[in-house]
Amino acid sequence: VYMKTATEVGGDYYDFHVDLDGTLTVVIGDATGHGLKAGTMVTTTKSLFSTHAANPDILYTFGEITRCIKHMDMKMLSMCLSILKIRNQELTLSSAGMPPALHYRSGDRRVTELELKGMPLGTFQDFPYQLVTSDLQPGDTLLLYSDGLPELFNGKKEMFGYERVHSVFAASAAEKAEVIIEDLKNAGSEWVADSPPDDDVTFVVIKIRG
Repeated sequence: VYMKTATEVGGDYYDFHVDLDGTLTVVIGDATGHGLKAGTMVTTTKSLFSTHAANPDILYTFGEITRCIKHMDMKMLSMCLSILKIRNQELTLSSAGMPPALHYRSGDRRVTELELKGMPLGTFQDFPYQLVTSDLQPGDTLLLYSDGLPELFNGKKEMFGYERVHSVFAASAAEKAEVIIEDLKNAGSEWVADSPPDDDVTFVVIKIRG
């Protein structure tokens, strides 16, 4: 995992949970706004994830998080969120407004996007979120990330871009997680000439073992 916040109180969030049956649940999120209000949303989401992480129904969890956010009447605040579960070499993913997850398949050394359209949590109570499933093989790699990395701007006002995230990841996806994280971090830092980011930058790399 790598996280660099734009302010003292970050609006990005990630967490992990392992069930008794071995199911791994990974969450990554991005609250709207920055500073204290975004931090409040992250704290709320963290508490709700702790409560619902063991629930195998991701869509139910999305509904409960939205219900609680709306009940708290947090005005225009919302939470972009992706929840991923891995059980018995199978991935299940749903996304509420987050960038597409990237899946490197070791068998053919190809990177595919797991893209799901969805509104941020806390906006619409009954939004029809979708699920995507995929088989996993030893050596596969998954990348989850917030929009802070692709939306970095350099001194020429050029955006780093989602295609560049894809290409940097693809170049080192077969390596250890630490190497992949370092490459992504360095690519972002070089793009902005080591300037502080305007938005939180977070990414999570998951390697599938044999």
